[in-house]
Amino acid sequence: MASDMNRSALDADQVGRVVVLYGGWSGEREVSLAGGVAVLKGLQKAGVDALGLDAGQDWMEQLRALAPARVFIMLHGSGGEDGVVQGALESMGLPYTGSSVLASALAMDKMRCKQFWSGIGLPTAPFILLNKHSDWPQVLKSLGGSAMVKPASEGSSLGMTKVDSASELKAAWQIASQYDSCVLAEQWLSGAEYTVAIVNGKALRTIKLETERTFYDYQAKYIADDTRYLCPCGLSAEREAAIQALALEAYQSLGCRGWGRVDLMEGADGEFYVLEVNTVPGMTDHSLVPMAAAAEGLSFSQLAVEILSACNSSSDLTQQPETAAVEQKS
Repeated sequence: MASDMNRSALDADQVGRVVVLYGGWSGEREVSLAGGVAVLKGLQKAGVDALGLDAGQDWMEQLRALAPARVFIMLHGSGGEDGVVQGALESMGLPYTGSSVLASALAMDKMRCKQFWSGIGLPTAPFILLNKHSDWPQVLKSLGGSAMVKPASEGSSLGMTKVDSASELKAAWQIASQYDSCVLAEQWLSGAEYTVAIVNGKALRTIKLETERTFYDYQAKYIADDTRYLCPCGLSAEREAAIQALALEAYQSLGCRGWGRVDLMEGADGEFYVLEVNTVPGMTDHSLVPMAAAAEGLSFSQLAVEILSACNSSSDLTQQPETAAVEQKS
């Protein structure tokens, strides 16, 4: 992949002006700002005519004034990773990085992802939707006595809590419901956690995540200095190929394109289970996609250009609107 990356860098001056959209108004704003600035610097280092835009409520008017040829989306969470911005950019005829409207919306909704994956036979942990009328002891019993409570449409582990009692379950639901009206409890998986970055249809090397905290939460992701990222991940070649194949299958099942990251865990039975697909992963100095790219011998700047190159090849809406529309519906 390194040779492909270098080839993309040689074409960087042909892509026209690029605007990196970051910031936004979701709970992940600070992470988005950090990653967006890093991507902006990476593209500029590669010679791309790149500008940054902190996306406020008037971002569309500001974007039109900047007159970009393409948009690099670095917005996380609601309004940026859920298909809203993607749809707006399509209405403006602007090509953008990452997944389409439908794939973005699906990937953002953990509940519908799990329903879909269960329907097509992909392994994902059992779960139950929670509400104020839930029978807390029965829910916990059904999930094996321990569970992870999470908002259905939030990222960066915001609002997530691991629970081991009915009282903890109710309290965790109350916390998660501050982030999303749809909250689910997922059977706790006791094995190791892994992540697989995907760039232009290729699964990069698997990273194993280790933390002294209860799980890989916001603190472990962005603040703690003792989180361990193992690459090589310690799996046998056969096991790593299996987890990469599962990650690709989950990613492709949602219709994702360009780039993304799939989070998975190992269960007590030794099998791998899909947790979620991130269609706009983090790009900070703690982030996993740059780590996986570095393991392939790729610099941050090269990675940014490679992600941008997928925008060029997937569907240039300014030149082929009818073809692009058909592809996005299929």
